[in-house]
Amino acid sequence: MQGLTIGMIEEATGGMLHLSFQNEDGSFVDLDRTNLSMADARGMEAYERTLKTEVSSIVTDSRKAQEGSVFGAIAGARSDGHDYIPSVFRQGAVCALSERLLDKKAVFGEDTAFAGVRAWILVENTIAALGAIAKCYLDLLRIPVVGITGSVGKTSTKEMIASVLSVRFRTKKTEGNFNNELGLPLTVFGLEKEDEIAVLEMGVSHFGDMTTLAKIARPGRMVITNIGTCHLEFLKDREGVFRAKTEVFDYMRPGSSVFLNGNDDLLRRVSEAAGSAPVFFGVDSTLEGVSDLSAGSMIAYPADLPAKRCVRVTSVKGLGFEGSACTIETPEGTFTARIPVPGIHNCSNAAAATAVGLSFGMTLEEIRKGIESAQTISGRFRIRKTEDKTVIDDCYNANPVSMKSSLMVLSQAQGRRCAVLGDMGELGEEEVLLHEKTGAFAAACVDHLITIGPLSRAMYEAARKAAPSLSVSWYESVEAFLEHAGEEIRAGDTVLVKASHFMQFDRIVEALT
Repeated sequence: MQGLTIGMIEEATGGMLHLSFQNEDGSFVDLDRTNLSMADARGMEAYERTLKTEVSSIVTDSRKAQEGSVFGAIAGARSDGHDYIPSVFRQGAVCALSERLLDKKAVFGEDTAFAGVRAWILVENTIAALGAIAKCYLDLLRIPVVGITGSVGKTSTKEMIASVLSVRFRTKKTEGNFNNELGLPLTVFGLEKEDEIAVLEMGVSHFGDMTTLAKIARPGRMVITNIGTCHLEFLKDREGVFRAKTEVFDYMRPGSSVFLNGNDDLLRRVSEAAGSAPVFFGVDSTLEGVSDLSAGSMIAYPADLPAKRCVRVTSVKGLGFEGSACTIETPEGTFTARIPVPGIHNCSNAAAATAVGLSFGMTLEEIRKGIESAQTISGRFRIRKTEDKTVIDDCYNANPVSMKSSLMVLSQAQGRRCAVLGDMGELGEEEVLLHEKTGAFAAACVDHLITIGPLSRAMYEAARKAAPSLSVSWYESVEAFLEHAGEEIRAGDTVLVKASHFMQFDRIVEALT
């Protein structure tokens, strides 16, 4: 971190800075603005010096605290970060954020000897305070922010965009799935003054979530990958998902640009966002498989949209699990690229990355280089080959749209095609129906289907009904499947492993590989 002081943190959070110390006689003294006048000259000097102290990092994991760190204490379901405040100070932390008033033991623990001055800031809510600090830090750095949201493909699109931008710019991206109210600030805290662009993934599951994230990130460019059938337990339907995602438009910086999936029926109806006409990206609607790019009705792309506001994939040649070769048409010209990840949805991701790259003045050759350098990450359609099988690790998360996309890619595999599919969460009142539809679709894509979990029983039954001769198995739990994995999976199989994160299908990937 660069240039962020404890005084700036106090101001950003609206909290109250406290200085706590023990006198040589063991008595406890706590200073804040309300009683500072009672302090001696040394105490007042220490207070002013603390306000000017620059911090080296902000952490919420006490094990990561080091010299110059600020530790955000969060009361979690399993442990309370406030219990670790004494230990982070011993590790060199210069300040802590606390949701409660701290007494002598809460600051110093079992230390009985004089331990110097320890600074902490009383805040109303630590997670909200971290968000306020992240906003302050972004304002301090003044670097462009590219926001990424959508129901499906946020992470893969983020990886593609970051890969393209990294060809010319020093780019910081969200690591893993740190895309929520806590993860977004932690990503921001990793930025350095040398970074030139931040690519931030923004995930939501409730109305208002995007407002919280957008107020922190204030993106100047925003990409929405699609509007799908996820988090329906809270957002009710696709219209609700659309409203929740597009909350971001109200909090973007002046002169912002918005990039929308032109194959998505709901996004296509956006004529203006953040004060300007959106740029659309997508796959020409005449190409095979393009209907898989939207959870809604098929829509023509680019149709009557102005060419200057469109980036589109005009041809796709599948290369099996080696990816695809595609042609991308832009307002600046046309180029071809090899996309190293299979699936037509990754061609759409490449179009999104192209549109964003052009907005930063990149050349088509730079963009092509970035697309061809993109890599997948663990749990996101990562192909892992063992001595006798190919495992598609797509187990981080799942919803009906992403299930369909992954099954379509699996259907192109050589040899016996197996899918190990599990429950999908937060689908609301239609969760059983959506699992049934996924099972029926899977039946046309695989040679052997294994479903795991209570909801996936519906997937199993629908697959059997759709294809009575298909080899299908159902297990109540991951543990039950693992007992029989050796019988279910054969040498030479290509195996897709996919479910919502709570199913912990990473255990299956680990066992198979």
